[in-house]
Amino acid sequence: MIRKLTDELSISPQIAATDVADIAARGFRSIMSNRPDGEGADQPSFAGIEMKARELGLATAYVPVSTGKITDSDVAAFNSALTELPKPVLAYCRSGTRCASLWSLTEASKRPLADILDRTQCVGHDMAGVASQIESRAEASNASIAKHDIVIVGGGAAGAAVAASLLARKRDLDIAIVDPAETHYYQPGWTLVGAGVFTAKQTSKPMASILPRRVTWIRAAVVGFEPDKNSVIIEGCRSIAYNHLIVCPGIKLHWGGIEGLSETLGKNGVTSNYRYDLAPYTWKLVQELKSGRALFTQPPMPIKCAGAPQKAMYLSADHWLRAGCLKDIDVSFFNSGPVLFGVADYVPALMDYVNRYDATLNFSHTLTAIDGPAKMARFMRTAPDGSQTSVETSFDMIHVCPPQTAPDFVRASALADAAGWIDVDPATLRHKTYRNIFGLGDVTNTPNAKTAAAARKQAPVVTENLLFDKGLRRTECAYDGYGSCPLTVERGKVVLAEFSYGGKVCSSFPDYVIDGTKPSRLAWTMKERVLPPVYWQAMLKGREWMARPKGIE
Repeated sequence: MIRKLTDELSISPQIAATDVADIAARGFRSIMSNRPDGEGADQPSFAGIEMKARELGLATAYVPVSTGKITDSDVAAFNSALTELPKPVLAYCRSGTRCASLWSLTEASKRPLADILDRTQCVGHDMAGVASQIESRAEASNASIAKHDIVIVGGGAAGAAVAASLLARKRDLDIAIVDPAETHYYQPGWTLVGAGVFTAKQTSKPMASILPRRVTWIRAAVVGFEPDKNSVIIEGCRSIAYNHLIVCPGIKLHWGGIEGLSETLGKNGVTSNYRYDLAPYTWKLVQELKSGRALFTQPPMPIKCAGAPQKAMYLSADHWLRAGCLKDIDVSFFNSGPVLFGVADYVPALMDYVNRYDATLNFSHTLTAIDGPAKMARFMRTAPDGSQTSVETSFDMIHVCPPQTAPDFVRASALADAAGWIDVDPATLRHKTYRNIFGLGDVTNTPNAKTAAAARKQAPVVTENLLFDKGLRRTECAYDGYGSCPLTVERGKVVLAEFSYGGKVCSSFPDYVIDGTKPSRLAWTMKERVLPPVYWQAMLKGREWMARPKGIE
């Protein structure tokens, strides 16, 4: 039942793991599934097919599409997978129709409609019903190709900062920022929202008020990259060409990576300061809890602001201590990692607060499932020998930090490393393969802490190195891995952790001003009163207070 569409792609109805050997024998090098698992009672799982394919040396891709609901993102994902997979590729779904539809829509701007209809008709799939969609995509693609000198993917902290830094140096640069969000968030403030110090509203502003006025804002989602063509693909199968590309779309919070979590967030005592709408719920739960068990979790690295999960614990416990009810609350911290904090110099001060709050530390425990109505959490505990056991515990309140990955359109692209992160040089932040592409912020594979403070230092480095490419600077600059994590250990005190690559402590102030290894009231004042205006009025405006880059000697 295999039917050839092109030399690179054939399609078929549902296959089974037992078919894979024959598929390999026919010369196929890759298999792509366009059918969601669980669609039919007798449907073989993709995992079984993938396992057999790997045994035989075939590449695979899982690009599931619901019947009759093909979206722009689906088409882009199909095109990206087809581009990346070794050829020839066999794509399958229940009957092959979805595969034919995806190919037809992908080819809309590349070949005549008549050719698309003829090819699909020859393999038994009549695409006349979607001919108008194919034509519309072709027209949209041909009519909407734009070009800008510099294209920035992402208008968050990193994107807005690097745009402002560029324009502060050269006002006439042609820059476009691609981001569909209408609101810009000061995410470092959400820890304090969860502690009742800030309101959620204080941490957000309209995106239009944040981006530099001389930047072209393209309000669309990116769905793929074509670095060999110097173009970005956005929803609607539209292209944006560039001379230089800066990639900084942030990080994906994978709420679905924990069984049952998405269904119970914001109720049943389940919360997270990693979401704007949930941070106020954290504060509500903290105020209402008078006795019981409070759990705080941290997933495997990398995550943004690695100190945030324990910040939530410290500030909650501090409130309970001041309210006189901490003695009736069992506070537990479950960390997937083996240590409390990755830079040892700051651990003694943190342990003083762990002991003050009588918190139980559970290392090598990864949250895998939550039953909200039953108030039960399940963890996978990893022993030193690598063996794993499942552990369940009840809760009255649980603060969850979700597992995190690079965005899907990044992980599926040629810009990503094997782990899915933008593959850049850790010093210059230039892509290792494509010289005219830079990355910064949470999406890169640099081994620094993923914090706004890191983005503040990275933005000027990317700016200087991009201008060096244009012949406007004599030397390149280097990023040293700086990151900062103001650990809010109690309301009114902060352990100001600052460090660079390799966990090297690199304080911004002399010890007699702020000793970062000890809790400090001055550091709290900075966190609460100084850093927010520095973010809004300096970092996002191209004013690089204490962030000037250093040249490579």
